[in-house]
Amino acid sequence: MGKDCRLTMAELEKYITDYFGVTESNALEGISTLFKYQTCEKGEFILEQGNSCNNLSFVFSGYQRFYAITEEGKEITQWISHESEFAVDLTAFITGSPSRWNIQALTKTELFTINKKDYDRLSEVVPDWAQFEKLFMVRCFNVLENRVFSHLSMTAEERYQFFFNYNKEIFNQVPLQYLASMLGMTPETLSRIRKKQLE
Repeated sequence: MGKDCRLTMAELEKYITDYFGVTESNALEGISTLFKYQTCEKGEFILEQGNSCNNLSFVFSGYQRFYAITEEGKEITQWISHESEFAVDLTAFITGSPSRWNIQALTKTELFTINKKDYDRLSEVVPDWAQFEKLFMVRCFNVLENRVFSHLSMTAEERYQFFFNYNKEIFNQVPLQYLASMLGMTPETLSRIRKKQLE
């Protein structure tokens, strides 16, 4: 794996507990064995728009850009994911519909990945899986609601400050035009806000 196997498996089991609420040791072990460790180089696509999303991945390290290209050719960044988050188009993964998003590694990335076939077997590993999955979906929906609310209720300066407080390091790792798109502003506006905040 490149890292201490015990360390990475412990981290994976922590993700499973945090996101799905599974705590029983046998269940954790059974789920974690279905995940595979993988790496992606900078610039590599984890998922491409229009394709099937056949994998759900936890991010162990690195940054990934979720973006779509409109019919007019404009790129829209939906999110920048990083450590302890997901690299997946969840709607496409669950429903089997074509992916709306490209997911591209912005830095070298390490992932724990489960494919759709194995994900659909989790009910065999964990008898109460349906309840755990329901809670997981509610949590994902809550995260999405919070993002939408911040865009509708915050000024550009407030959105910047909120995200900066959430992850300062991302501003040293990700091109500003991607962050500006994600925050719903032009690169010029983001540069002006950053300059003002640093004064």
